[in-house]
Amino acid sequence: MPYFYGFDWSYIVYVLPALILAMWAQHNVSSTFKKYSRVPSTLTGADAARLVLQGYGLGHVGIGRINGQLTDHYDPRSNTISLSDAVHDVRTAAAVGVAAHEAGHAAQYAENYGPIKLRAAIVPITNIGSNLAMPLVLLGLVLSFEPLAYLGVLCFGAAVVFQLITLPVEFDASRRAVQALTDSGYMTDEGLSAAKKVLTAAALTYVAALAVAIGNFLRLLTIVNRSRRD
Repeated sequence: MPYFYGFDWSYIVYVLPALILAMWAQHNVSSTFKKYSRVPSTLTGADAARLVLQGYGLGHVGIGRINGQLTDHYDPRSNTISLSDAVHDVRTAAAVGVAAHEAGHAAQYAENYGPIKLRAAIVPITNIGSNLAMPLVLLGLVLSFEPLAYLGVLCFGAAVVFQLITLPVEFDASRRAVQALTDSGYMTDEGLSAAKKVLTAAALTYVAALAVAIGNFLRLLTIVNRSRRD
């Protein structure tokens, strides 16, 4: 039986390059945030989030704190933006960019932005598919029952679809953030440029996540196809 976790050729060709990209993207977003945390801003992260929300008539959306580094997020269930300590009360271009991005997600939900609604709808399917994929593939290979193995590959495909839908969601939230910050007139050209670079670095982590998902999908498909030929 082909190895799932060994360094066989399919792992090296499909998965390893994507993992290297993901590690670089994660390092890049951390270093970019740290770099532009030295660029001062007249706005705090919380101020920037409120600014974007007000532009969309969303003054009722809550803004709170959360522990951790770059753990900032918007929760549509509680209609609350949670900002980390490095963002909430911090007056830097990096903090402003991150906070404005999360407010962009709130605006997406308020406007029933299609991709974000679709992403939320397929979360249960994605979770189930991700949990079932590997057991189904392994069981199908052990029993030499190809339809079961291919069903496992198909289940893993849900993760690829989820990551694919995530890209327009994240890019659109950043677009909304940059537009609102530009229109506000509160950001200097330097500050706005820095915020854009932080958002670009963050977007690359989602591109890398999609690459990892596609790489693992292609590896599973290759393993099943190879087993079929054997």
